[in-house]
Amino acid sequence: MTPSDIDESVRAELNRLRESIDNIDAAVVHMLAERFKCTQQVGHLKANHKLPPADPTRETEQIARLRRLAENAKLDPAFAEKLLNFIIAEVIRHHERIAGDPPTGDAASES
Repeated sequence: MTPSDIDESVRAELNRLRESIDNIDAAVVHMLAERFKCTQQVGHLKANHKLPPADPTRETEQIARLRRLAENAKLDPAFAEKLLNFIIAEVIRHHERIAGDPPTGDAASES
């Protein structure tokens, strides 16, 4: 079946759903950007106070919390955990980089 063979009502519904997906994807990107702004501030605070970049206790708590949220939202908790683990690894990488940089003073000005 070629795209021109698709019924017009099916094409319209497909386009409507894809527009929703595109909007959700944009919202996810913006939410991740906001999240990383906050984690950058955490990284600067940790670096300024000589705290380690990683916090395994917090990470374990967050993974358990996200798994519960995923279950409640009818999302595969294993997928949610993989996503959070990926994000956590990126945050730790940022924190390690920040810790290697000399402190610049006000962490809020860095975001």
